[in-house]
Amino acid sequence: MTDIRQNTILIVDDTPTNIRILFDILHDTGLKVSVVKSGEMALNKVLLIQPDLILLDVMMSGIDGFETCRCLKANADTKDIPIIFMTALSEVESKVKGLQLGAVDYITKPIQVDEVRARVNTHLALRNAQVQLRNEVQERRQAEAKLQQILKELQQAQMQLIQSEKMSSLGQLVAGVAHEINNPVNFIYGNLIYAHEYIDDLLKLIQAYQQCYPNPVSKVQAILEVIELNFLIEDLPKLLESMTVGAERIREIILSLRVFSRLDEAEVKVVNIHENIDSTLMILGHRLKPKPEYPTIKVIKEYGELPLIECYAGQLNQVFINILHNAIDVLEESFKLAGSAHTSPTIWIHTELENNYLIIRIADNGQGIPEEIQSRIFDPFFTTKPVGVGTGMGLAVSYQIITEGHNGSLHCVSQLGQGTEFVIKIPLKQT
Repeated sequence: MTDIRQNTILIVDDTPTNIRILFDILHDTGLKVSVVKSGEMALNKVLLIQPDLILLDVMMSGIDGFETCRCLKANADTKDIPIIFMTALSEVESKVKGLQLGAVDYITKPIQVDEVRARVNTHLALRNAQVQLRNEVQERRQAEAKLQQILKELQQAQMQLIQSEKMSSLGQLVAGVAHEINNPVNFIYGNLIYAHEYIDDLLKLIQAYQQCYPNPVSKVQAILEVIELNFLIEDLPKLLESMTVGAERIREIILSLRVFSRLDEAEVKVVNIHENIDSTLMILGHRLKPKPEYPTIKVIKEYGELPLIECYAGQLNQVFINILHNAIDVLEESFKLAGSAHTSPTIWIHTELENNYLIIRIADNGQGIPEEIQSRIFDPFFTTKPVGVGTGMGLAVSYQIITEGHNGSLHCVSQLGQGTEFVIKIPLKQT
């Protein structure tokens, strides 16, 4: 407990004799003593020295002790300082009035040395204990706040580690699949060119035979009728053209897979952000297609004219797949709830430039997010999905990637029954 000799006492009295007696008593005890002679002076002095105890005379000219006490207790900076009234008044009503105003005790006049010491020591000890308790509570609250911050940081680190590991594994898988498919597809695509040429040559040869030998022998004629030569000649080029289109589509998919698989790239790189969005849509393409229980999810792309963007491409892919994945989940859930009333589930993706910032808006026409949970959607491990379906990490990681990794912002605009829009804003260049 704090030594009372370190405490400060303010004496408020307009009688010189009382001031001298009190000063000698308290000063001899080792206390720091200040003196003022009016209530007005006391109100100013208290703010300057913040005493631990006030000895306040009741009967003074100007503002009396009761009014001075009332003013001190009305001020948030002085209301906790204990006040002991000094008075020769013996009426019970006066003492009750003082206590009701907030005084903690009374010293009666004429002043008795032992009484002053006893009451002052008691209330200083109480004051010191109160201050010590308040400090301990404050320290405990600070420690708890620090622990909460450490826990939050640990959760974020754990969340980022888990999500990064998942996305890294996905990136490695995608990159491996793309690599394994790439060579045989290139082989097929390259040989289709020669297949076109060879088949064209063979068809020309057949046409030449037909012109030179219009009446084939019966055996050849029988074969021609079985294979339907005329249909074959007409359909074979179309068949090759379809194979070429399919091979080109596979090459485009492989390119998208390679773009998406840049998840382990730790350096800032200049990228075409539209390619990243398109690659993410390609990865999620199977979820956009119609199913027996859900209709097709339409994607409307409103791409603006954008320069190449400096960013962590793999991390942004993470953000896109998290937000789009959630949008698809919401649209499926909305269709399940609304049934045929929700016949056109749609996702809009809009990009634009705004004062050297890239703005990406991803919106859906799902059921929206209730207002009471909108403030929590970026909290780690918060999810409204059933156990085992959602981890509550996707949006939290996305928020961290955009705000901390790219010096940008990510916020959500939603109205129940009107859909949801996520707005990503990042600078064109990372500093």
